Amino acid sequence: MPRRIVVPGELVTSERKRIGKHVYLKDGSIFSDSVGLVSESDSTVSVIPLEGKYEAEINDVVVGVVMDEKISGYTVNLDSFYTSYISKKALRDPLKPSSVVSAKVMGINELKEIEIGNVRVLFGGEILEVSPVKVPRVIGKDGSMLEVLKGGTGCMLVVGRNGLIWVKGGNVKLLQGALGLIQREAHADNLTNKVSSFLSPKGAVKGTPVPGELG
Repeated sequence: MPRRIVVPGELVTSERKRIGKHVYLKDGSIFSDSVGLVSESDSTVSVIPLEGKYEAEINDVVVGVVMDEKISGYTVNLDSFYTSYISKKALRDPLKPSSVVSAKVMGINELKEIEIGNVRVLFGGEILEVSPVKVPRVIGKDGSMLEVLKGGTGCMLVVGRNGLIWVKGGNVKLLQGALGLIQREAHADNLTNKVSSFLSPKGAVKGTPVPGELG
């Protein structure tokens, strides 16, 4: 059954349920604070936004670009509202400005500043961008969509939860088309099959997995 799309201020449910993300309680009913899809269980209700900036969570894998070197570390652009930081203590080798890295979110302070670690430099390639709230659809259940994208385009991929995707090799234009399809139809059912059909006649060869990639 397709999930219901709601807009900010729209009633999600009048039932008594635990409040999840992007909903709020008013006059005994639960309303949405975002444009998104209703996610509901017997006990909990939340809304999955269809648009929005990245909201970091501990253990997220992210992709970013090193911006500046400080005395004790580096600032990294994660395309987020908030700054992110890598401590030099967490690194074996120094980083360079403009280096592309994958990393894990290790901590978030009260100012929403993000500390990242488990850093890996990604050499060559390029960065594509999707809406962070669409990343779960790009990855798919148990990595299913990611495998379809890799197999259908021949690209090596590292997908960050912040919406930045490092890509190397393969048919990048074809990948961009598939990512566009995912973003346009993220709310639709059978999306993996649609993307498979989109890619199947294109004749791409399988890519080589990248160590540490999601999925």
